[in-house]
Amino acid sequence: MRLGIAVDLDYHFPEATDVLLAIEVAQLPDQKLHEDLLKVSGSGPLRPVAAEDGIGRRTWLRAEGACRASYRATLDVDRPAVALATLAASPLPDLPPEVVPYLWPSRYCEADRFEAFVERTFGTVGGGAEIEAMADWIGREMDYVLGSSDVTTTAVDAFLARRGVCRDFAHLLASFARAAGIPARLVSAYAWGLKPPDFHAVVEVWLDGAWHLVDATGLAATEGLARICVGRDATDIAFMTIFGMGEMRAQSVEVTRLDA
Repeated sequence: MRLGIAVDLDYHFPEATDVLLAIEVAQLPDQKLHEDLLKVSGSGPLRPVAAEDGIGRRTWLRAEGACRASYRATLDVDRPAVALATLAASPLPDLPPEVVPYLWPSRYCEADRFEAFVERTFGTVGGGAEIEAMADWIGREMDYVLGSSDVTTTAVDAFLARRGVCRDFAHLLASFARAAGIPARLVSAYAWGLKPPDFHAVVEVWLDGAWHLVDATGLAATEGLARICVGRDATDIAFMTIFGMGEMRAQSVEVTRLDA
């Protein structure tokens, strides 16, 4: 499907502040950019840098006072649906070196604290079937509640509260998967059909020698996701990291299907 992306960010910085943006669509085999353009006013020169695992890029800027960023992109997503349950877990010694770190706990994904629960709850199945069971459990047991968590909320916090937003659902699924010995990384994405439209957090799991997308919220079809960047948890995939103080004045994200 062909998607159009439109993002507008309006922020105010009381003093000169370094900011790292991650809002540009990654160029990947299953999502091919036709055109994109990032414009920023109220900042110094932009400095793009490669993002985690070489997927996408981040952009440094130094802003003071009013700062506005706009991003426009057109891309084709060609990603057939995959029967996750048919995929096998990869033997750990066969994992590529760059995949191995996604087995480990991280700041927001305390995978080691879920090992007993995961073994007891999902241990009778394996591979993609186990990931499906985990996503089903999260969808059944967790409530999606806007404003129910903040930047300090971890997977354990969300598990105990039984509620959260997309990043919390993603943290929980990634933690479950890692606890079961299946590499999992968080993905920042644009999602066609997501309501209300916003930046979206999903998960990629390593099965049968490849990464496969899973949306633990069930709010967006993986066929309509456009990946921005990936990482261990929300720390790595934030659309904006402010190294100082900043105030959001307005923000909008729109994802439109252009070939419908």
